[in-house]
Amino acid sequence: MNEVIQTMMNHRSYRQYSDKPVPDDHLQAILHAAQWGPSWIHGQQVSVIVIREPNERELFAELVGGQAHVAQAPIFLVFCADFHRAAVAAEARGKFLAALEDVDALMVGATDVGIALSNAITAAESLGLGTVPIGGIRRQPLRVIETLQLPSYVIPISGLCIGYPEETVEQKPRLPLDVFTHDGRYEPLSQKTLATYDELISDNTKQRTGGATTTTWSDRLISFYEQPYYQEIAAMLKQQGFTCKNVKEEG
Repeated sequence: MNEVIQTMMNHRSYRQYSDKPVPDDHLQAILHAAQWGPSWIHGQQVSVIVIREPNERELFAELVGGQAHVAQAPIFLVFCADFHRAAVAAEARGKFLAALEDVDALMVGATDVGIALSNAITAAESLGLGTVPIGGIRRQPLRVIETLQLPSYVIPISGLCIGYPEETVEQKPRLPLDVFTHDGRYEPLSQKTLATYDELISDNTKQRTGGATTTTWSDRLISFYEQPYYQEIAAMLKQQGFTCKNVKEEG
């Protein structure tokens, strides 16, 4: 196992950071690593907004649902799926991007963001920094779009806190590798395996919280997926110019 793989397998999410600044050369290395991730058709459908100023980080901490670590981390990155550049290229040639009416465009953008985000996390952690992705950037996407002055066809997908950790965090157990990996064809998850993993997560949660909670993996998963978690997604897509045929706006 080499150092790159060790770094990736040592990942954990940090939510407490020191006030030590991230060196500019470290940040540039992280951004370069993110940019050099592969993208569909070499379209480079990702843009990253760097948030440094304390008052701006305070604002984003509010926008993502009151997550204090967003304000505490010295660097907050906003990863966006970006088809604006493609739209500019098409406009210059009098073309219409019909593919942006298909939900596949959202899958392309989100996938490309995920790759760039993963590269950024690995690069940051290889430099001794801590990170935590922030899906809450989609909680109030219209305000995020307004704050960042995002043009049409650019949508915020995820945030990322970066800084020097000021806490010790234990890794959460993952599902067994033979549940994550399927040989030749998909093998459905058995109730027995699920129950075993739920017990493992419950014990781990109890230990991490000093007995305050024993939430299982299933409990947490179901609580997020019982109903739509972020309500403004359809409105955001409409505002940004995406007219996906199978995405309906609530209300």
